[in-house]
Amino acid sequence: MQYITAGESHGPCLTAIVSGVPAGVPLSAEQINSDLARRQSGYGRGGRQTIERDQVQVTSGVRFGKTLGTPVTLTVANRDWQNWTDRMAVFGEAPADLVREVTPRPGHADLVGALKTNVDDCRNILERASARETAARVAAAGVAREFLAELGVEVYSYVTSIGDVRLPEDDPMGSAADYTLLDIETSEVRCPSPAASKAMMAAIDKAKKAGESLGGTFRVVATGLVPGLGGYASAAERLTSQLGAAVLSIPAIKGVELGLGFEAAVRPGSRVHDPIALDGGEFVRTSNNAGGLEGGMTNGMPLVVTAAMKPIPTLMQPLGTVDLDTLEPAEASRERSDVCAVPAAAVVAEGEVAFVLANAYLAAFGSTCLADIKANLRQYKQRLRGFAR
Repeated sequence: MQYITAGESHGPCLTAIVSGVPAGVPLSAEQINSDLARRQSGYGRGGRQTIERDQVQVTSGVRFGKTLGTPVTLTVANRDWQNWTDRMAVFGEAPADLVREVTPRPGHADLVGALKTNVDDCRNILERASARETAARVAAAGVAREFLAELGVEVYSYVTSIGDVRLPEDDPMGSAADYTLLDIETSEVRCPSPAASKAMMAAIDKAKKAGESLGGTFRVVATGLVPGLGGYASAAERLTSQLGAAVLSIPAIKGVELGLGFEAAVRPGSRVHDPIALDGGEFVRTSNNAGGLEGGMTNGMPLVVTAAMKPIPTLMQPLGTVDLDTLEPAEASRERSDVCAVPAAAVVAEGEVAFVLANAYLAAFGSTCLADIKANLRQYKQRLRGFAR
């Protein structure tokens, strides 16, 4: 199952095409729209979110609410396109009064993209490098999420820090699967602790007043996974490499940890590796420091992925840059932006993780139709239960 997205931040729409989708997967526009709304929410978002009301339109690959086994096409309209029709016109000449973007922002793709593609207007780059593209990813991920739900897999996320404010956790890996969705989704920063949420919001307010932006960290958790997804025999098979690549593909993500992550490098082995036990005829781990991954494969425990997002590069108190026309020092451009988008990035990461896991199930249990996949999965679970006895 793969997706490709197209569209510019201020173009008419964003489009996603998902291929490799098995037949018979129930798909709900309401569920996808719910995820799109979650991506738009979060304390610290900017003015663009007051303009857009993202809604998906499915134009191929689905009939009567179920996938056909053919590519699924999804579009999300950009309402702000109405204000950009002359500056982002597909054909014709550029307006005489067009203002080019010639003061690239440090930390953004603006300058390097312009140098790479030999253009003198950073607008050509920033329209696609914009995080607005992730709306199409979230829409596409709806297909993977619905497929996983049919197999008993749930993927969710929560914010663990914004700026220097952290969610207090005695055992992050142990508590990762215990937070309730109600606590997460009712927080304006998607943090399960009311006290930490309040402190994070205060940090965002302080940054906004100072013309700053803030990054942070979030955690993605997947439950209901069978052991053995992924592989150990080659680099490409390992879920560790696939998950790292998928989450790092999200704009502004600068680091990914699986399980304990960097903390595992400072602990002795006895405090890192998870003892194995039998429970109800199934192999389990008595702790989950590995975050559900051993040898590049799932081990049946909750999958835990933590990611770090840098602050957004658009600042209301801009850093210095160089004017591409005059080659003189200048202030970086101010593109309408967020103060903090960590909660939104967490929702995008849910989708990226969902795609990796969906493909792992397809590789293990077939890819033609949902009924056959479920049958193969039942047989696999029966074999695992027999092995443990």
